[in-house]
Amino acid sequence: MKQTYHHTQSFKTESGVTLPELNITYHTYGKLNEAADNVIWVCHALTANSDCADWWPGMIGPGMPLDSNRYYIVCANILGSCYGTTGPSSINPATGQPYLIAFPSITIRDMVHAHMLLREHLGIKKIYLMIGGSMGGYQAMEWVLMEPQVINKLCLLATSPSESAWGIAIHTAQRLAVEADPTWNQNVVDAGSAGLKAARAIGMLTYRTYQQYKLTQSDADMEKTDLFRASSYIIHQANKLVNRFHTYSYWLLTKAMDSHNICRGRNSKMEEVLGSVHCPALIISISSDILCPPEEQRFMADHMPGATYSEIHSDYGHDGFLIESGKIGALLRDWL
Repeated sequence: MKQTYHHTQSFKTESGVTLPELNITYHTYGKLNEAADNVIWVCHALTANSDCADWWPGMIGPGMPLDSNRYYIVCANILGSCYGTTGPSSINPATGQPYLIAFPSITIRDMVHAHMLLREHLGIKKIYLMIGGSMGGYQAMEWVLMEPQVINKLCLLATSPSESAWGIAIHTAQRLAVEADPTWNQNVVDAGSAGLKAARAIGMLTYRTYQQYKLTQSDADMEKTDLFRASSYIIHQANKLVNRFHTYSYWLLTKAMDSHNICRGRNSKMEEVLGSVHCPALIISISSDILCPPEEQRFMADHMPGATYSEIHSDYGHDGFLIESGKIGALLRDWL
């Protein structure tokens, strides 16, 4: 069920800018029990929305690994996105116009703070399982450090404790593509849309693998000199994103991912911060992931006292955390 929580009080971001109010759009599946402790909270990735049963098929619903007959499953759209939660395309109460370029910089911690407000609004006392992949894992890791008394178990997929130099470089290349669009930074809703297509094309090179492109996008016609399948695929994916997402949100959220570092402000080494996470944690990597490679998840597992590590063999690359639901579900059932 889709709902929106309207938080009428002001919300101060880490950048120091205060938003006068917040809307947080979320989906729930199943029922909250009397103890309010049968909660599974799903944290979503960069361009996803709060309908996790839709974008994570085979994982959420009656009898599935995240069983809505047993658990109360919550997924909330992140701050800065464009699927109902306050972001650049939202109306600024002070002006009556969309925020657009005036929306403040945000961090992963800002997103988690917003979701903590939703948790309190929903009357949730304990989260039985916090689960997230990729950028969703960034949120899950921050949350367990900010409210360790609330989260009982943790599942992290294809993620890392800080954004890597590789990830920042990729995001910067994507933002350069957006910024090269002559319409970028114009105060209109569809500014930078051509740049967003190019940014998505760059992203698609990091989400999949050589093997997958070779298998699914190779041309049998050896006489071709143009109009290749791989090219059509990339253009199709770029057009799909532009039709469903907002360029200002994409630019803003990649900046937020770059700022992700669980050591920031904690005055500790990474090993020490990870070592402070004592709840049981299942950490899953995708063997062919070049965006958040398995070495990042192995590092986390080596330094989190309650961690169990599993690596899924897959040719789907980073997108494997969304596609390999059968393998992920089996691991999760056994671990839970």
